[in-house]
Amino acid sequence: MKPVTDWESRYQSGQTGWDIGHISTPLKAYFDQLEDKSIRILIPGCGNAYEASYLHQKGFKNVFLVDLASSPLEDFASKHPDFPPEHLIHENFFEHQGQYDLMVEQTFFCAIDPQHRAEYAKKTAALLRPQGKLIGLLWSVPLNEDKPPFGGSKEEYHNYFDPFFKYSVFEEAHNSIEPRAGRELFIIAQKKKNL
Repeated sequence: MKPVTDWESRYQSGQTGWDIGHISTPLKAYFDQLEDKSIRILIPGCGNAYEASYLHQKGFKNVFLVDLASSPLEDFASKHPDFPPEHLIHENFFEHQGQYDLMVEQTFFCAIDPQHRAEYAKKTAALLRPQGKLIGLLWSVPLNEDKPPFGGSKEEYHNYFDPFFKYSVFEEAHNSIEPRAGRELFIIAQKKKNL
C-alpha cells in the first residue's frame, strides 16, 4: 500500500499539526488501569509516540512502535536511550508481522487512505492474539476527503470492524482534550473468538 502523504518530509519540515505534544487524556486514563506490564503493545503510525513514552515510564517492557517515517523513531530513540531499539520498527504497518495483546490507535487510522480502512481492520485482527484488543480514538466528524486527517462516522466504522471485533466501548470520548472535544470516539474492541 502506497501512502498518500510523504510523512518523512512532514516530520522534517515540522508540518505535524496533529501532534498535541503529549499523551491524550483518554489513552492515559486507559493505560492507568492496566496492571499487567508484560503485555505486548503495538502502536502503529506512532509518530512522536507520547503514548510509548508514558507506557515506558510506567514500566511496560513490551511496547513496539511502527512508522513509515524514520525521523520520529530516531527522535524517540534519542530521547529514550533505554528503550529497546529492536522495538522501534521502520516499516509499513500493512507489511508488519507479529502478535500483540493490545494495539493502540491514535491518529493513524485517520491518516491512511480511506480505501484501506477495511484492510486496516483485517490487519489489526491478524496482528492481535486471541482475545487481543484494539483501543484508541477515531475521528467522528467528516474532515478532508482529499488529504489526511480523513473523517468518518461510527456507523461507517462499524462496517470495517464488526467482522473482526466485539466492543466493550464504542462511544464519544468523554475526556478528550478541549480542541477535540465532541469529535472523537473512544473504542475498546476485542478480537472475536472465532478468528
